[in-house]
Amino acid sequence: MNKEAFNNLLQKLKSLKTEGITRRWLINIIGVIALLLIATFVIACFGIKSYYYNSVEDIVKAGASDSAVNYFTNNISSGNSIESSAAEFVNSYSYKNRTTIWIIDDGGDIVLSSNGFSVEKQEMPDFNEALLNPQSTAKYIGKIDSGEKIMAVCRAITDKDGAEVGAIRVMTNIDDVDTQIRTLRFIMFLLLVFVMGIIVFSNQFFIRSIIIPVQELQRATKLIADGNLDVRIEKQYDDEIGDLADSINTMATEISAADKMKNDFISTISHELRTPLTSIKGWGETLTLGNKDNVDELTQKGLQVIVSEAGRLEGFVEELLDFSRLQSGRMQLRLTKTDILAELEETLFTFRERAVREGYEVRSSIPEIPSVANADPNRLKQVFMNILDNALKYSRPGSKIFVKAEFITKDDRDFVQVAIADQGCGISEEDLPHVKEKFYKANMSVRGSGIGLAVTTEIVNLHGGYLEIDSVKDKGTLVTIQLPVDEVAKPQ
Repeated sequence: MNKEAFNNLLQKLKSLKTEGITRRWLINIIGVIALLLIATFVIACFGIKSYYYNSVEDIVKAGASDSAVNYFTNNISSGNSIESSAAEFVNSYSYKNRTTIWIIDDGGDIVLSSNGFSVEKQEMPDFNEALLNPQSTAKYIGKIDSGEKIMAVCRAITDKDGAEVGAIRVMTNIDDVDTQIRTLRFIMFLLLVFVMGIIVFSNQFFIRSIIIPVQELQRATKLIADGNLDVRIEKQYDDEIGDLADSINTMATEISAADKMKNDFISTISHELRTPLTSIKGWGETLTLGNKDNVDELTQKGLQVIVSEAGRLEGFVEELLDFSRLQSGRMQLRLTKTDILAELEETLFTFRERAVREGYEVRSSIPEIPSVANADPNRLKQVFMNILDNALKYSRPGSKIFVKAEFITKDDRDFVQVAIADQGCGISEEDLPHVKEKFYKANMSVRGSGIGLAVTTEIVNLHGGYLEIDSVKDKGTLVTIQLPVDEVAKPQ
């Protein structure tokens, strides 16, 4: 399994957000269960109310039965008044303990009440509806003038000719029924919450059994992608996630072995190339200087090309060696008391001659103040030269390169800040975050391995410093290096 395949797997794991798993689980499972329980609760609430109200209605209708209506019709047809018929009917009424019955005349006045109290005339929607209804009956649920909530059934009374002469209204108080319904609904609501709580709580264990292993996979794969190939994932479950952990561990082992083989190869080939390159370059310089007047112009030019290209190849080999040390963690500094600005001046002196020869102008502003630090002078020169060399490579002849050094204080420490700016092609916004990565090249048309900036950044980091890059496409690039100093001589 190569590193590219591993990086693809890492991207897939990153796209598998744990929040997304939880959200999908809540919507697809918990959400559906919640909807079903809520629907059941709503249907049950309506069912309970319907059951209780239907039971009450049956009792009320029993009081206003056909036999009661026929009783009044027969008495009135025999010449009795509705008042006298009402008194006799109420005395024999068998539902007094559960309902109240009113006998109403055709004018809407309450002739008699079964509770024995006189009742004033009041609004009775069901009475008017019963007189107009072909079935001569109507039902009413609502509050009466006393504030009680009642259920009433009203049936019209007719004489033998079918003329309406009054009505029977049977009522019962349903406040207690509503209280009982609310109590049952509340109990059902608590039961619903309890059941949902159990479901959510129990499902948390299942969700965690997925989310926590995925989070561990994400953390481990990120560490592996960042170069820590010693990371291994503990297999906790004997399922697909456990198999995935095994696969990642296997890939990490294979990548580690391949990476070690690559580093060993780079180190070996670099060392093997170093000796013959040194010989080629040395003999080329010797032949160029020693036979300057004894060879023709073409041979002299060929020797110069050999020396130049051997030097360039030698620099590339040194970069490979540094990269090998960087990869294996063997890059070390030879620390000594060093004047950082003096090393910068020396590097600029060497670089300026080359820049002027190739048609570039170098402007510098470096304070003449000693800046002593515990540093590796050769590595510092390598840092400055790499940045200056990049400024030259990515600029057009005739443009300017600016170097400015100053002292700053950061986090209660003294630093030397070196800013190197060019007027070159710049770096795009897409490439800028990646230019410090190994083998990354933003501009493939310019020679180079893509290793130099990664090695430079590592050297600065080993010195406890910082390296920042700002760039604008087609405008130029600014590289800022900050290196800590132990002593700064203040001007008198």
